[in-house]
Parts: sequence; structure tokens; C-alpha cells
Amino acid sequence: MQNSQNFSRGPGCWYTAFISQNRDDMTETIETIRDRILDAALPQIQLKGWSWEEVVQASPRAGYQDAMAAAVFPSGLNDVVAHFSDRADRLMLAELSSIEPDNLRVRDRVRTAILARFKVLEPDKGVVRSSLAYWAMPTRVLMGQRVLWRTADRIWDWAGDTAKDYNRQTKRGLLCSILLGSSLVWIDDESEDGAVTEQFVDRRIENVMEIGKAIGTMGISVPNLRKQKN
Repeated sequence: MQNSQNFSRGPGCWYTAFISQNRDDMTETIETIRDRILDAALPQIQLKGWSWEEVVQASPRAGYQDAMAAAVFPSGLNDVVAHFSDRADRLMLAELSSIEPDNLRVRDRVRTAILARFKVLEPDKGVVRSSLAYWAMPTRVLMGQRVLWRTADRIWDWAGDTAKDYNRQTKRGLLCSILLGSSLVWIDDESEDGAVTEQFVDRRIENVMEIGKAIGTMGISVPNLRKQKN
């Protein structure tokens, strides 16, 4: 399973010392602490939307002091919302662990991964809605694109993609468009078994496969959003 990626500044050693003073079980990883605080905050986030105050108040409910939230999320709410996506990625990969991607066509691998992610996010649909609104703010768009790119990268890695040339960026860029579009459909989908979302994903994959072939023929590369700087 892939490790969580921090999109913020490095926290340094000060919060490592803080953690050692405030938690007896030093086998805990930063990722585990983040997960526990996030899990404690999600019921309120589901109702009220993203709020740093809610994250701080969730820290004691997770078994930590209030200051632990700032220690493990040094860039504040940006880190928390990015970690929510990282947690969804890890749950998605766990859901996919029993599936052998080599037994599926490439497009079916991508489809399976997208739908698996929606499945694990179903209990937190309201949080996903709030996340989309959060990353839509002009000052956060670039970081939101990086978070989305990370998800696309993990899906393609699970699907067995080993491309190193421009095809790598192209595949991930096109998948980002599918993930964003299908998320907007999924959050309002009240159809039985998510049929509307599944149909949308199928159409978008088919469209993107054709676009990908055309781009490959022209040799156009999609920029790697993860490497872009503010």
C-alpha cells in the first residue's frame, strides 16, 4: 500500500517531540494519528462542511490534546482535506486488493477503480461535496489539482501502467478529467445501485480512450500537475 504524501511544508522535528510527550504508544505513525483525528471530525464535517475548528475539537475525541491537530496537519485545513483524499485512495486500494487487474481490460481496470473509490466514499458523500467546493476556491485550485493527480496516479499504478514517456502524463491527465466529472455526477446520484454514475463513467472512459488515441498519434503531452509550483 502506498504511503501518504504530504503536499505541505515539512513539519520538522518539533511535532515529533510534541507527539512523544503526548502519546505513550510511540508505535503510532503520523498517518495513523491523522486518520484518527479525521475520523473523529468527519461526522461534524458531514453536517457543517470543512472547518479547522472542528478538526481541533476532534483531536480530544480521538484521544489527543487539542494541539495535536496543528502538529500533524501543519498547513491547517489544506492538509486535512488533502488527507481525506489520501485516506479515500488507501481505502480504494484496499477494496481493490482482492482483484487481479491483469484479468481485466485496461478500461475495465480504470472503471473498477473509480467505482471502488465511490463505494468507499459513500458514507462520506457530504464530505466529498464539501471537498469539491473547498478545492474550487481560486487560491486552492492548484493544490486540488495535485490531490486529484495523486489519485489518478495511484489508479494507473494499480492498473499496471508502467509508461515513462509522455503517455504517463497523458493517461493521468485524462483520468483526472474522468474523476472530476464523475464525482460531480456521483454526489447527486440517487439512482438504484448508482446506475447513473456507472453509465456516466462508462461513457467518459469511452470518450477519453478515443481522445487518448488521438493525442498519442499527435504526440501531445499533458503537463504533470504534481510537479507544478504555485
